[in-house]
Amino acid sequence: MTPPLSPTRYLPAGLCALAGAAIFQFWGNATHGYIVSNSLFYWWGFQWVNPASETQHGFLILGISAFLLHRNLKGAGNAASSREAFLPAACAMALGLGLHVLGFTAEQARLSIAGLLVFMWGVLAFAGGSRWARASAFPLLFLVFAIPLNALDSAGFWLRMWVVGTSGAFLHALGIHVLVNGTQLLSPDGTYDYDVAAACSGVRSLVALSALSLLVGYLRFNRKALWVVMFAACFPLVYLGNVVRIVSIVGAAQRGGQAWGDRVHEAMGFVVFAIVLGGVLGIAEVLSRWRPAWVVQAPGGPVVTPREYSTPSGRGPWPAAIAVVVASAVAIGLLVRAAGMPATGGSGIVLAEDGVNPVSLPTFLGDDWIGRRSEVTQIERQVLPPDTGYSRKVYVSLSDPTKQVFLSVVLSGRDRTSIHRPELCLVGQGWTIRSSFAHQFAYPGAPEGFPATVLRVEKELITPRGRVEEPQLFAYYFVGSQATVATHWQRLGRDSWDRIAHGRSDRWAYVVVQTGSSDGEQAALARLQTILDGTLPAFQKHA
Repeated sequence: MTPPLSPTRYLPAGLCALAGAAIFQFWGNATHGYIVSNSLFYWWGFQWVNPASETQHGFLILGISAFLLHRNLKGAGNAASSREAFLPAACAMALGLGLHVLGFTAEQARLSIAGLLVFMWGVLAFAGGSRWARASAFPLLFLVFAIPLNALDSAGFWLRMWVVGTSGAFLHALGIHVLVNGTQLLSPDGTYDYDVAAACSGVRSLVALSALSLLVGYLRFNRKALWVVMFAACFPLVYLGNVVRIVSIVGAAQRGGQAWGDRVHEAMGFVVFAIVLGGVLGIAEVLSRWRPAWVVQAPGGPVVTPREYSTPSGRGPWPAAIAVVVASAVAIGLLVRAAGMPATGGSGIVLAEDGVNPVSLPTFLGDDWIGRRSEVTQIERQVLPPDTGYSRKVYVSLSDPTKQVFLSVVLSGRDRTSIHRPELCLVGQGWTIRSSFAHQFAYPGAPEGFPATVLRVEKELITPRGRVEEPQLFAYYFVGSQATVATHWQRLGRDSWDRIAHGRSDRWAYVVVQTGSSDGEQAALARLQTILDGTLPAFQKHA
C-alpha cells in the first residue's frame, strides 16, 4: 500500500524544508552588482529570462526534471520508506548548507545553487526515504544544466577557432579559395564576408544539446557508463555540425553571393540540431541492437516489489530534523557575517583621498605623451556597484597624434561584480576578438615583471575610404593586495580562497591598456610598455 502522510516523517521534513527555504531566500545571493536581490531563487530564475545569460533553456530543463521525478516515483512501486534514510538525508542537507556558505562567502552563486540541489535531495530523502532518494537523484542532477555556465565563453573562443580552421581547410579541399582571418571567412574578390560569431560556434546550443544527449542515455539504458557515453558523444557531433554549417554557408555564398549564404545561414541552425540529435539517437540505436540487455525494460528503473508500509517510530526523524535546524542556525550566523564582510584585505592600487577611487593618473609622461581625461559612462555607473572606483585617461603622442594609448583602472568595492571578464564588454562594444596571447610586462625598477593577457581585437569603421578594419591590442591584468594575475579565472580562484580561508576581501583592480596595432604588434607592445613605465609607479603599488 502507498505510504501514509504520517506527521512523524513529513512534519520534521517540512520543518527542514522551511529552514532551508528561508536561508536560500533571505541569505541566498551575495553579489548585487547586476541582480539586486538577496534571493538565490530570484538570481537563478532571472538567468532563465535574461537573454545575455543564454540560459533560456532553464524552464525546459525544469519541466523535464519535474517529469522525470514523477515518472521515477510512479515506476518505483510502493516501496516502504526506511528509518535509515534519516541520517544520510540530514547529512545531505548539512552538506548543502555548507556548500552554500562557501558559495556565499566566495560570492559564487553557482556553488550556492549546487548546495541548494543537494539540500533539496536531502529533504526529499527525509520525507520519502530511500524510494524518494533514488527517484529524485537524477532529476535534481539534471537541473545542473539550467545553471548559467559562463566558463563556456572562454571555451567558445577556441571552439570558434577550431571550427573556422577546419571549415577553411575543407573549403580549400573543395577548390573554394576562401581567406581565413581569425574568425573571419572572406572571399578573395569581396563577394562575401562572414565572421563566425559565438552563436555559430555551437556554444549557445552546446549545453542544451548535451543535456538532451544525457537524457537520451538515461531513458534508453540501464547502465550509468552508457549515460556518460551518450553525453560525451554530443561534443564531437556539435563540432561536426557547425563545420557542416559554415561550409554550407560559404559554399552557397560562393555560388550565389552573400544573399544565398544568408539564406542558408538561417536554415542551417536546424540542420546542426538534427545532426547532433540524430547522431546521438543513431548511436543509441546501435548500442541497443548490439546489447539488448543494456536497454531499460521498464520506465523509472527496476520495479520494486510492493510491501506493507510501517510507520517509523516518532523518535526517528525528530533528532535528525533538530540537527538540521541547528545547522541552519549556524549557517545563518556565518552568512550574516559574510554579508557584512568589508573589503578589509587592502588593495594593490594607490587610492585617492576619497578612499573609493584609484589615484588620478599622471597627465604628462616625459615630453612626448599627454593624458586626456576619459569619462566613465553613465551605463557603467548604473550597472556596476556604487562603491566601484575608476581612473582612466587616453594618452596621446605629441609627436604623432595618431598614436594613442587608453589606460583604465577599475577598482572593485566589497562586491566582486565590479570586475568581470573583459571579453564580455568588448564583444558588446562591437569588437571582434581574433586571438589572444600571454605577455610579461616590465615594472620600472623591479627585477621581475608581471603577467598580462593580450587580445588581438578588431572593429569595423566607416571612413571616407569605405569600410576598414581597425586592429588593436587590448592588454589586461588584475591586481590584488598580494598578487598580480593575468586571467579572470586566476583572480576568481585567488579571491575565493582569500574570502573562505582567510576571511579577507581584497579590492581587486582591473587594469587595461589598449592601442592600435596597424604599425605592427611589436611597435604596439612597445607603446603599451612606454605608458606603463610612466604610470605604474603612480598608481600600482607592486608588480
